[in-house]
Amino acid sequence: MDLHDLGALTGESAELMIAATSVLEQPEPLVVRLDDPYRLDPSALAVLRRAPTVVVLVGEPGRVPPELLDAVDVALTGEPDPPAPWHDAPVEPLADRVAEQPLAAVALASLLRVTEDLPVWDAVAAEAATYGMLLGGGAYRRWLAERPAPPERGPGDDRPPVSATYRRDWLTLTLDRPEVHNALNTAMRDDLVGYLDAAATVSWFQEIDLRGRGPSFCSGGDLGEFGTVADGATSYAVRLTRHPGLAVHRVADRTRALIHGHCVGAGIEIAAFAQRVVAAPRTSIRLPEVGMGLVPGAGGTVSLPRRIGRHRTAWLALSGETIDARTALRWGLADEVRPKSEW
Repeated sequence: MDLHDLGALTGESAELMIAATSVLEQPEPLVVRLDDPYRLDPSALAVLRRAPTVVVLVGEPGRVPPELLDAVDVALTGEPDPPAPWHDAPVEPLADRVAEQPLAAVALASLLRVTEDLPVWDAVAAEAATYGMLLGGGAYRRWLAERPAPPERGPGDDRPPVSATYRRDWLTLTLDRPEVHNALNTAMRDDLVGYLDAAATVSWFQEIDLRGRGPSFCSGGDLGEFGTVADGATSYAVRLTRHPGLAVHRVADRTRALIHGHCVGAGIEIAAFAQRVVAAPRTSIRLPEVGMGLVPGAGGTVSLPRRIGRHRTAWLALSGETIDARTALRWGLADEVRPKSEW
């Protein structure tokens, strides 16, 4: 549904209009096309922010007042290289993607609205609850049924999934499942959390590097383990107990994430908690979870918005599109782009 005349909306008419655009009534997002930015009813904007659907603004950055940007989930423009929180992309592909997974999409949008100002632990708890709820959804169950069979165990699975190197006051943690692009499985998660929690209790590690061996930093969660958690409540408890993103957050002020190759899902979500992110030039970044009927579950709705804002985080997650290292640098998702040979 497209909305052109915001000025005609009052609080009461906005309530009626928003009810009609609920994800339960139509799967497509509400697209706001700004005609007159100077006739905005504050009560209508408050309703817009509570919309039970994804709200996408299409307009020109210089003409949009901050209060309208605050009321929407994604801001798109045709202007190249626009300022934050805008992104230069057409609305139609995004609308199609939202319509394919409307329940996960609205869960993501509402989660980002709520958590952007929460403390990190509170925001992670909200993400974990949303993720656990969606594990019981029909969209995720269909994705599980249709996914390719997971690969059999390889010879590298008997190797410790995380290696630690100590050098005076410097700790390097290396994700070490290169044969699967360092897909994050339970063993890797637990080892990584164990090392980081231990580092948090001592003062002599002044620098902590987090990197991945092989062609990629981390290709996301190990697909072979999806669907093995007993229920959403257990998933919630696990995320609050053994969360690698929170473990990085606790030592963030001395942690540097060195990312390269595929940096997908959990790969970028965990790395973004570090104070400094260095990306190799050919790094590719993507959030695929909404396409699976889920939301990012490794802290991505917490770590990414604190770097690039909730609007660009929402676009990245809802669209499923890939961004490169230069875009990550321009947005603030990476702090530096440097060849891997110079690390």
